[in-house]
Amino acid sequence: MLLVYARDESGVTRLGIVASRRVGSAVVRSRAKRLVREAFRATRELWMPGIDLVVIVRRPLENMKLADVEREWRDVAPLARKRMDEAGRDLARRRSEAVEVPGPS
Repeated sequence: MLLVYARDESGVTRLGIVASRRVGSAVVRSRAKRLVREAFRATRELWMPGIDLVVIVRRPLENMKLADVEREWRDVAPLARKRMDEAGRDLARRRSEAVEVPGPS
């Protein structure tokens, strides 16, 4: 599962990874997080600046190699792009709804 949140157009893209105990032992969870993190770094060009991505690992990545995880990142890129666009629109809406606080008179 991939969650997307827009912060700022000029900021760096950040990644958060969640892997619960259901995924496996600490060793299995750590390996899954390492693979996801390295694949994210290898596919950095896919992600808009100022976006926070949260990946929720739902199953063990037992027999997967880094190339397999990178391929999954690239396969999900169209959906992620759609979510990034939605997050960007949400950021613009949040900014337009911000209420200006008048200064002291």
